[in-house]
Amino acid sequence: MPDPFAWLGDLIAYSLFGLSQDSAMGSALQFFVMDVAKIFALLVIIIYLMGLLRALVSPERVREFVRGRPDWQARGMAVGLGAVTPFCSCSSVPLFIGFVEAGIPLGVTFSFLIASPMINEVAAVLLIGILGWKLALLYIGAGLIVAWFGGIIMQRFKPERWVEDYVWKIQMGALAIQRPDTSLLGRHRFAVAEVKEILRRIWKWVFIGIGVGALFHGFVPEQWVVDNLGDGQWLAVPGAVLIGIPLYSNATGVIPVAEAMLGKGVAVGTVLALMMSIAALSVPEMLILRKVIRWQALALFAGVLGVSFVLVGWSFNLIA
Repeated sequence: MPDPFAWLGDLIAYSLFGLSQDSAMGSALQFFVMDVAKIFALLVIIIYLMGLLRALVSPERVREFVRGRPDWQARGMAVGLGAVTPFCSCSSVPLFIGFVEAGIPLGVTFSFLIASPMINEVAAVLLIGILGWKLALLYIGAGLIVAWFGGIIMQRFKPERWVEDYVWKIQMGALAIQRPDTSLLGRHRFAVAEVKEILRRIWKWVFIGIGVGALFHGFVPEQWVVDNLGDGQWLAVPGAVLIGIPLYSNATGVIPVAEAMLGKGVAVGTVLALMMSIAALSVPEMLILRKVIRWQALALFAGVLGVSFVLVGWSFNLIA
């Protein structure tokens, strides 16, 4: 069956602009047009459908789900809810304060803060549709493991002593959870609002990610990639983690970059490490968290994630 998105890319790059299929510019433009159309079409459909199902989920409900449960159960729910809720780093501060006020252990809170920006159902479906279900399962599974054990490691260091004093003094109280409109029309309105809000929040990062992926796809020589980023290049994984730190995007925006890198022969583990670093370890994410935790906890959090991502990258490169 013909790919309508590839057809659109071919039409614009090769017919409308008259570029050669063998040229770097032609290849880059075709990739850009194809992925813009494909990713935004998938985003609208996926966000709308998930919005219909997620009308009852809110940050307050997440907090209430986790409150008062045994540590292992709370951690499992925190990781699972973090993976299926669309909260990005901009939600980290209110979520952190809400979890602290609810008496949820900080290790559990950190597990949620790792899982939430790194994994979500929108990114999962996009990964399956663009990169295949195998890589999607690898990324999700690795993210869940990092979130689970990362929170446990953070708890071992007793991070409560590094939480800013004002956080302990805030009394958010039992927030009233409004009864949602569960009618079909109410859920439709919620889903449409979700589409508008999430697209407004991420569209520029998706465009940037597709642009970077297009440049990589069109202009980076395949032999250079194989020699420097292919299998057996051990330093490529920590290098990918370091590259991801100054960047800011989310799991959705980095997918086209991963697609271009895999297409050029970059090792799977290296790509996974870069994706995780950009989604959960970027400088903006750290600066936002600095509002509620001191530098010691922030350095520990970044160190735990950085080491975890490197180990994940090396492990999957060995398996692959």
